[in-house]
Amino acid sequence: MLGRHRKEAHVGSSRDERLVFHIDMDAFFASVEVMCRPKLKGLPVIVSGKPTTRSVVAAASYEAREYGIHSAMPTAEAFRRCPHVVAVEGNPGQYIYVSLELLRIYKSYSTVVEPYSIDEAFVEMTGTECTWENAHEVAREIKRRVRERFGGITASIGIGPNKLIAKMCSGMQKPDGMTIIYPGDFMKVFRDRPVTDIWGVGTKTAVALGMMGVTTIGELSEFPVSMLRRRFGIMGEILHLMACGQDDTPVVPYYEGMPVRSMGHEHTLPEDTWDIREAEKVLLRLCDQVARRMRKKEYMGNVISMRLRFSDFESVGRQRKIRFYTDEERVIYRVARDLMHRHWRPGQAIRLVGVNCSGLVRVPEVMQIDLFRQRDEDSHRKLLNALDAIRDKFGEEAITRARLISRNAKMWYSKHRVSEPRFMRMGLGEDRPPSIMAGWHDAAPNLDSIPLPPG
Repeated sequence: MLGRHRKEAHVGSSRDERLVFHIDMDAFFASVEVMCRPKLKGLPVIVSGKPTTRSVVAAASYEAREYGIHSAMPTAEAFRRCPHVVAVEGNPGQYIYVSLELLRIYKSYSTVVEPYSIDEAFVEMTGTECTWENAHEVAREIKRRVRERFGGITASIGIGPNKLIAKMCSGMQKPDGMTIIYPGDFMKVFRDRPVTDIWGVGTKTAVALGMMGVTTIGELSEFPVSMLRRRFGIMGEILHLMACGQDDTPVVPYYEGMPVRSMGHEHTLPEDTWDIREAEKVLLRLCDQVARRMRKKEYMGNVISMRLRFSDFESVGRQRKIRFYTDEERVIYRVARDLMHRHWRPGQAIRLVGVNCSGLVRVPEVMQIDLFRQRDEDSHRKLLNALDAIRDKFGEEAITRARLISRNAKMWYSKHRVSEPRFMRMGLGEDRPPSIMAGWHDAAPNLDSIPLPPG
């Protein structure tokens, strides 16, 4: 809590000035698992798949983070860093339930609540009983209600005059923190902080800015906008506004929904491959899935993106805008395959392949824009409709391209993701050293499990 700025900002604040909360749950998935399995409290816990597979850590408790474990880390690496870490299988149903119950708490303070993800939300407090004068008390009350409702699960809250500042605040004092920045105080707090503290600015953008001599938020706010625009395009101007703490993005109420901006899929290969042809097969299958999903939701797009991750975990992503809108896998694949060949690094094994289509518009709008092109491809459209009808009736695996038939086809096309039989600890009661699986649990009946509290 940045109390040293409170008195000065407090004088100039009023009920009419915008007030936004960003509420971010701490180690959400792991915290829910500990809540449901009390014996895990105080232990290093990760939510992940089995360490003998190519799974990654979805969430890590703060006890596990002390060993350098973090989300997106390979599960096997997490076990190498902390051999006694307890890994549990994720339970999406539990997380969704808790997330919805959290929204109930937030909605008791404001009707304008935007779920930003399953474990965080923006709350527009402007015009409510919450003002700049009592924002601290309201935030503390929300944190207390969350703890009492869910047995110790904690939240970090950022409070600011817009979404950008509130989001940046919520990460400053994790876990179980609360940070407030009053109107006009943004630069006092963030001027000397690195540009990566700006919401959405990653390592690559920071490197590009560093080559221009910009390393702090204060330097970015004073850098000529024309030079930023020349280097980053329209994003250069947005970077400048963000560095000044300016953001007029509205909090979108949950009942209005969020606009669909893109659709995509990615897949981690069962094992790294140096064969570009195998990567092409994966890409084709992903393009088919994306295109079918777009047709089902009645969208078309004109920006196609391709993503590769190599065995050293370095990633490359590129996109291309085409002259027309499409929802056909052959068009998406043709563009994505070209991007793949242009940016594939021969000699480096491929670990993950992804494809995405953005610039989405509704099909009726596209039909007006591109009517003549649609007529020319009427026969192919009929084929796609027939394929979709077959899959809708008989399942995704009912029909596919001959090129994609393989022993792994069932894994791709089953309605539910294929999982191996459930199992418990391995190596118990034997004289051999514990297996890397020793700390992994799926439903772990040897652990106490309690139901979620009633609504």
